[in-house]
Amino acid sequence: MTEEKKTNTPETEEVAESRNFILNFIDEDIAEGGQFQGMTVHTRFPPEPNGYLHIGHCKALTIDFGTAERYNGLCNLRMDDTNPTKEDKEFVEAIKQDIHWLGFDWGDRFFYGSDYFEEDYRQAVLLIKKGLAYVCQLTPEEFKANRGDIGIPAVSPYRDRPVEESLDLFARMRAGEFPNGAMTLRAKIDLASGNFNMRDPVIYRINHMSHHRQGNKWCIYPMYDFAHPIQDALEGITHSLCSLEFEAHRPLYNWVIENCELPAHPRQIEFARLGIDHTVMSKRKLRKLVEENYVSGWDDPRMPTLCGLRRRGYTAAAIRSFCERIGVAKSPNTIEYGFLEHCLREDLNAHAERTMAVLHPVKLTVTNYPEGKSETFTVENNPTDPAQGTHEITFSRHLWIEEEDFMEVPVPKYKRLTPGGFECRLKGAYLVTCTGCVKDESGRVVEVLCEYDPNSSGGDPADGRKVKGATLHWVDAANCMDAEVRLYDNLFSDEQPDGPDKDFLTCLNPESLTVLTGCKVEPEMRKVAAEFDKKENRTGVNAPTFQFMRMGYFCLDNRDSSAEHLVFNRSVSLKDSFKK
Repeated sequence: MTEEKKTNTPETEEVAESRNFILNFIDEDIAEGGQFQGMTVHTRFPPEPNGYLHIGHCKALTIDFGTAERYNGLCNLRMDDTNPTKEDKEFVEAIKQDIHWLGFDWGDRFFYGSDYFEEDYRQAVLLIKKGLAYVCQLTPEEFKANRGDIGIPAVSPYRDRPVEESLDLFARMRAGEFPNGAMTLRAKIDLASGNFNMRDPVIYRINHMSHHRQGNKWCIYPMYDFAHPIQDALEGITHSLCSLEFEAHRPLYNWVIENCELPAHPRQIEFARLGIDHTVMSKRKLRKLVEENYVSGWDDPRMPTLCGLRRRGYTAAAIRSFCERIGVAKSPNTIEYGFLEHCLREDLNAHAERTMAVLHPVKLTVTNYPEGKSETFTVENNPTDPAQGTHEITFSRHLWIEEEDFMEVPVPKYKRLTPGGFECRLKGAYLVTCTGCVKDESGRVVEVLCEYDPNSSGGDPADGRKVKGATLHWVDAANCMDAEVRLYDNLFSDEQPDGPDKDFLTCLNPESLTVLTGCKVEPEMRKVAAEFDKKENRTGVNAPTFQFMRMGYFCLDNRDSSAEHLVFNRSVSLKDSFKK
């Protein structure tokens, strides 16, 4: 078994590229004397439409489409729908949407594996006629019992069945004469092979089930290891890039190419799957989370699905940067989730508009500010990019601030509001000094009292004195909007929930979602939400994202939010926990 490595260090694009062994192979293939000299590099991405794409698929996407882009080549999108059991048109459309969202395009090269069923069948018949395939009547239990072991060959009493008999039975299999499991078609290779994939593998099985595109036309279906190389060759694929578990299947891939009558000989190259800590990416496990209501759906912002990440506020640019910077490895490795967050934080820091929101509000009354008066201040949208402009905020006697920005009895080195404490700056407005507080019957602080310096408009004192207190965010109680804010954390508290001898459900983080209500946001958020409400395909795009000053990066929820009911998801915190 290959040892899995933990990777903590992000790479520059140059370093990641230098260790991309796939590019080295392709360079050799297209060089003078190479297998594909003078040919266009042609790859494909072949997802099975039985679930939603997740961050692991995104690595394969980036490799398949990115490699083609690098060589000015082509990349096909092919739905691997050879297994009718769990395939659905819903997943087909979701996969196409996610790929386009990431910025990749397959042009006019969109295919279904099921488009090739007739050709798959024809090639199987050719193998039978060549004496390279036969119909086997071992039951699944007998097949397993006769599989052999290391040094012990497999056995099939049907291996020497006459060609004409196999042709007849295979035609009758197609006609639907036999029940599921009664017969299979097996390639005739080597029952004693040390590679068990070559021990006369099954290449067709009976499955009386309606297909999402073909309906009831077929009741026999090709196995992936047989159909895939045929489809690659028919589409003119030069490099079939796939994950590491197919390395042991490569001899079978090549055997099918060499023994069928096909126009091309693609080269299969394997790379390690992407592993991320605190995450599971098995479709079976993700489906269990959805179907048993551990999450709200496939697009729950805690899920590693692309629709879930998008809903949480992850951008296509951040995800592509992540996939490009982790490089392409031959050995299994696990990346810190913190690095994915790091890539998002970099992107949002450059592009997200700054705004103020109070998540745990307590009223702040400026006692020497006239009742009924209001002022407007202009604040920058993004200090890292002046081109993003400014927006206006209003200031009046009654404001909202964070509960934690006031302490009646302060701890040492506390620099926020406290009676008789440091003068503090209200972001973009005035300097204030706390004079006291008001409590309810239970002793809880319900209002903080302060006085402002009229000569500190914009937060700068006229006399130039140094402000020793903190700069605080706030919103105007006169016109702010209420909002629901959802704070997300890792879905799993265990670093390796997919580890051996673990029940991943016992690793769930009970504090992965905290819902706050009664939060206060700037009034422009309603206008932003109203514009987003007009979008036809809300869940297929990123909702507007903001940096809530001092709080983190947040986006409108692309499913639940509306102008009447604002809902924000925390995409990522301000603090970068990644070990650089």
